[in-house]
Amino acid sequence: MARSAKATGKFALTALAVGVALMFPAASGLAADSEQGRESSAYGSLSIFAKVLQLVRQDYVDESKAAFPSLIGNALRGMLAGLDPHSQFLDAREYKAVQDDTRSRFSGVGLILTQRDGRLAVVSVMDGSPGARAGILAEDQILKVDDKLTEKLTVNEVATTLRGDVGTPVKLVLFRPSTRETREIEVNREAIKLASVVDAKLLGADADDTIPKVGYVRVTQFNTTTVAELLKALADLEKRGMQALVLDLRDNPGGLLESAVEVASQFLPPNSMVVSTEGRVASQNRIYRTPENAVQRPGYPMAVVVNAGSASAAEILAGALKDLRRAVIVGETTFGKGSVQSVIPLADGTAIRLTTARYFTPSRQLIHENGIQPTIRATLSAEQSRLLSMQHRYEQLDERERAELAAFIDPQLERAAETLKAVVLFSARSTQQAPQK
Repeated sequence: MARSAKATGKFALTALAVGVALMFPAASGLAADSEQGRESSAYGSLSIFAKVLQLVRQDYVDESKAAFPSLIGNALRGMLAGLDPHSQFLDAREYKAVQDDTRSRFSGVGLILTQRDGRLAVVSVMDGSPGARAGILAEDQILKVDDKLTEKLTVNEVATTLRGDVGTPVKLVLFRPSTRETREIEVNREAIKLASVVDAKLLGADADDTIPKVGYVRVTQFNTTTVAELLKALADLEKRGMQALVLDLRDNPGGLLESAVEVASQFLPPNSMVVSTEGRVASQNRIYRTPENAVQRPGYPMAVVVNAGSASAAEILAGALKDLRRAVIVGETTFGKGSVQSVIPLADGTAIRLTTARYFTPSRQLIHENGIQPTIRATLSAEQSRLLSMQHRYEQLDERERAELAAFIDPQLERAAETLKAVVLFSARSTQQAPQK
């Protein structure tokens, strides 16, 4: 019996190795180049993998953990996690969550997460979400979720844990690097409503004609409705005499690249390069431009306000407006999430999220891990960041919180607005002093 079992195991091992090799023809050596030839062949490596898989399957002490789907899933998870923080294996539940995200349909606490320097960090907090009301800020680190240490969990595993039925609680232990403070909170999950364009207004009094009218629009993310919402906001501000615009992209985690390009087309000339991507495969090398038939808007001066929570598509837009000298960038260096992830479905209902390219600004500045540097640096203290977060959810504040916020002045927004006012006044003075011909 022992011999028979061993023979069966060997046969399964060989069959698995051959099967994997057939799925990847290069493994047979037919397409291997000279460099691959000097190394161990792919077939040999796959044979070792198959051997380990078989040994674990038949000899591991806890049989309930040694089912083939579980072992293969864990192997794929480890393989992709070893590449970079954004490449991931998605089981069926996680893949469905990703699909729900793209449809803006999920319940949770409203946090955008990433892995940075081996720690699970908050990229940004969605407006009006339970996380925002609990005072969670960008760059906070999550140490525990429901008493589970996050140091051995992937971003997807934590994100999945944070999701759940509306009204159910989740416990978090947070560490804030800026203050070295650790605290424990409990947050109730809610249906997340993803607003895009908010807080469109004129800054300052409308009545005083001697003060330039500076418009303000905050974009919280880039989705399918962002451009339509932005056009409506800009049309209203232009009717009210807007002479300059502050575009607030702070704590904007990104979203759809196409949406960011459409927004850029509102401020840049037709056929302007917004961003390019480069990868190993030729199909990943692309240049994204504003449409040739894009309608030109007034060329009023612009400032874009960013911080460490501005990521991905928000960085792409800020980088394009900066490189093409369309806007001054005010605030702090952005997050530095400048890589392209492709979600590739697999036959069994799972999927992989694979980094396939990197983003470059029009001047070929690499966004990934570098971020966009501000033209005018303006920082917020930890207390000012807390008050800004409260301001973004003003409608949900009680009287005591509103009183606390009454004296708050946003230094980054003030710097952006004052810069634009100076530009408008200087431009008007230059026009008046220009010699008549």
